[in-house]
Amino acid sequence: MPKVALYNISGNQVGELELNENTFGASVNVEAMHQVVKMLLANRRQGTQSALTRAEVRGGGIKPWRQKGTGRARHGSIRSPQWTHGGIVFAPKPRSYRYTVPKKIKRLAMKSALSSKVVDNSIIVLDELNFDAPKTKQVVSMLNNLKVDSKTLIVLAEKNENVEKSARNIEGVKTSLVNTLNVYDILNYDKFIVTKEAVQKIEEVYV
Repeated sequence: MPKVALYNISGNQVGELELNENTFGASVNVEAMHQVVKMLLANRRQGTQSALTRAEVRGGGIKPWRQKGTGRARHGSIRSPQWTHGGIVFAPKPRSYRYTVPKKIKRLAMKSALSSKVVDNSIIVLDELNFDAPKTKQVVSMLNNLKVDSKTLIVLAEKNENVEKSARNIEGVKTSLVNTLNVYDILNYDKFIVTKEAVQKIEEVYV
């Protein structure tokens, strides 16, 4: 089973934590992660784009000039796609981009993403994370103590407004709960800071 150091918010190592082999020691499946990230990004699309086809553009009801004898190319409408202010060929219309992948692929992708953080030594486990009041400088101090200077995802076991409000104004830092954790966020952030309690909850779900 993979082992990682256990830290406090002061950056001091206070022990070691043994991670579940099935959750944090799985083989990294890049294809599964790719499929799930594509799905997550597609599902975030609003799909509200719209343009007018030649049938919907106003005007163009009369033939601009007679068919023959003018020496110019034949045209039937000034709203054809080749004309300025004409309609759009295959114009995009509002639609849903949502789709899903099998549950087994989702689970495999999540285990792969978590395991990749262990392989890259990008996971930091804290014994606990709690503040008495929302203060941004407390999170900044914690990150400095842990020598973290890159994009960071902080994962909590349950909602903690003091921590969330303290971190939300820091560029490149995001907080997430175990039940809202997704593959895209794990891969999108360089460092993965997670509390010991959150690790236990993750292992319960993805054992």
